[in-house]
Amino acid sequence: MVEGKMNPLAKWALVLFALLSIILNIVLIGIHSSRAPKCSRERIHPLQGRHDDRTLVFADLTREEYMKVQQYLLKQKDLAISTSQITKPSENFLFLIELSLPKKAEVLAYLDEKGSKPVREATAVVFHGAKSYIKEYVVGPLDNPTYHRDVTKERYQVDVPINARPVTIGEYALFFSFFETEIFSKLEKLLRESFGVDKKKTLNGFEQMPRGVRSGDRKTWVSFFRDMSGMYIHPVGFEILLNHESLNMSQWRIEKLLYNGKYFDSVEELQRAYDNGSVKKIVYKESPDYGSLKPRSKPLQIGPQQFYAEGARYSINNNHVLYLDWSFAFGLSSLTGMKVFDVRFKGERIAYELSVQEAMSVYGSVTPGMIITKFLDSSIGIGRFAHELVRGVDCPYEATYVDTYRYIDVPLPVRFRNSICIFEHNMGQPLRRHFADFFHNNFGGMANSALVFRTITAIGNYDYMWDFIFYQSGSVEVKVHATGYISSSYLLPGSKKHGHQVAENVLGNIHTHFVNFKVDLDVLGVKNVFQTKDMEYMNVSLPWMPDHYAMIPKLVEKQLKTEKEAALRYDTKTPRYLHIASNKTNRWGHQRSYRLQVYSFAGDHLPESEAEEKAMSWARYKVAVTKHKDVEQTSSSLYSQNNIWTPAVDFSKYIEDNESIEDEDLVAWVTTGFLHIPHAEDIPNTVTVGNGGGVLLRPHNYFDEDPSIHSADSVYFEPGSEDSCEHNRMACLTRDTCSPNLEPFSYHGFNGVMNFNDWN
Repeated sequence: MVEGKMNPLAKWALVLFALLSIILNIVLIGIHSSRAPKCSRERIHPLQGRHDDRTLVFADLTREEYMKVQQYLLKQKDLAISTSQITKPSENFLFLIELSLPKKAEVLAYLDEKGSKPVREATAVVFHGAKSYIKEYVVGPLDNPTYHRDVTKERYQVDVPINARPVTIGEYALFFSFFETEIFSKLEKLLRESFGVDKKKTLNGFEQMPRGVRSGDRKTWVSFFRDMSGMYIHPVGFEILLNHESLNMSQWRIEKLLYNGKYFDSVEELQRAYDNGSVKKIVYKESPDYGSLKPRSKPLQIGPQQFYAEGARYSINNNHVLYLDWSFAFGLSSLTGMKVFDVRFKGERIAYELSVQEAMSVYGSVTPGMIITKFLDSSIGIGRFAHELVRGVDCPYEATYVDTYRYIDVPLPVRFRNSICIFEHNMGQPLRRHFADFFHNNFGGMANSALVFRTITAIGNYDYMWDFIFYQSGSVEVKVHATGYISSSYLLPGSKKHGHQVAENVLGNIHTHFVNFKVDLDVLGVKNVFQTKDMEYMNVSLPWMPDHYAMIPKLVEKQLKTEKEAALRYDTKTPRYLHIASNKTNRWGHQRSYRLQVYSFAGDHLPESEAEEKAMSWARYKVAVTKHKDVEQTSSSLYSQNNIWTPAVDFSKYIEDNESIEDEDLVAWVTTGFLHIPHAEDIPNTVTVGNGGGVLLRPHNYFDEDPSIHSADSVYFEPGSEDSCEHNRMACLTRDTCSPNLEPFSYHGFNGVMNFNDWN
């Protein structure tokens, strides 16, 4: 046996390695032991309320319920319905299935344990192409459908013609086929030389609405754009007018074409003019990719993040949300978007329904599509385009995300993952605070933490962020912000009267954004009144100097009695305080009420002399208050866009009967929005900052004091008690909270206070 001897250098290296390993382990153990525990996702404190399954009366249909309705309707041989996405316009197509809300009185009786559970039903919209009309059917009961009834006349008082239908995916497929055979194949040279179209490059079409100029029209101007990122800001100067009134595509035709500002009656006429040089040619050149949203610089670090130190303070069960003193049920309509029901604060119902109704834009241009463009988004489907939200961008990373199901222009119900988010959010400013400097030195305040219920809908070029925000002061805010891409047109002589140039040959077109919300407040019941409050100056004699006068503000209060009185037009001076009030009073003898504080008015409404205005007559009013009726469920309709001249719903008729609104169940219809004059900074994307509007619902003498004074979030300390945790949880953060590690709380503000005793 031969003994091996270790090299002395290797021996010392081994010893050194062992020592380094020990030191590294000690350091790692120290680092690990000094870390705060990770934040728990579990709730530490119990909820202040209990979930209520009765709110399922408002719940959107489940996948199983959609399927049951669809299968029931398919079995009705007399309806002869197709569910194929490429159903022809001349055939019968099941376009939409959605919840059909029960009558409000029945729901309230059920929620308040005074009545039985309403039957759960759905609305099905069928385009009867074979008979040239549209029908809406109520189908029920949803657990096992056994009946359907036609409710079209009941809801709209008129028959709905087939040309009022939205363009379906099946009809769009015919569009593309028609363009290929009747335009692209005949204009290959022009498209190649002017727009670079070849086997690898194409043009994308973007339709403008309404589809014509008179009732019965179905003629759509289609503008073409480069097939690039943000195509909406890459117009090429080529537009066509497609007549697709016939349910038979063989009878469709091109009525007009626009090429570089010049009109032609046919494809052949344009081709001849191009070949003989009688039209100024557009010469193709590559366009920079200015519409891309790819970052221009490398990200360096993550921005501020939000976390829950002691678990979330809200809870979601089915469609019911609890948050501190708040509770509400929610839904997402394919047509109108977000809605909440049975909104309660401290157990009292504040609102029966808060919901989005319509989003409308009116454009200006010299090009044919945008000259007449007036988009009514509920006819396309606002909630239809609520796609998955991006964690950490659209909503805080740790928000709760909710899936939704929809059935609109599809063969089967579609699941949209994470299409709603709910989160508690520090709004970045105190809800209230006071620093007592002169006397009784102390600090009292409260962070403004609120619950946000959000979805974002991407409707073509525009993205709308919809927020319902619940504050601890008893206020609710309903608002919208716009982002996404502006609509643009090819720059032609005279274009700059209607916007600003934002890129080479690109005009950003001026347009309005109007949004309508339904605010069905129930202030201590359904017997409410509508009040206004404002001020005026009055000249008064000073009691101690009768011969001297001063102008001082005076409170002016008024109760409006009828629907016409309560229809507050956009172009008139509106009282600054608008209230839905109860006849019950608070401790101080004032009527308990909620104030509607509307911000960011859109400005000028389309003149009523315009035929299209009837479909958007809700926008005549900043606020209109009507008596609740179950048949007056929405301010717009699925059919408004495509039958804009004789709309199924003309909101102004809700006011014409001029019913009394004293001691009645009242609904406020609120219009907000903004004017958008596009500018260079809208390239590539419009930002949300400054581009929004909404309504704030604020308690006004509803309580005897600010309810947030009872919030556990309140902070209070005096000199000498700055580091006490008794009334200041901020002082406990470094002791009680989870990671990330935070700086210890400290405060030195009392060092600089005025002390009158020092002057004696």
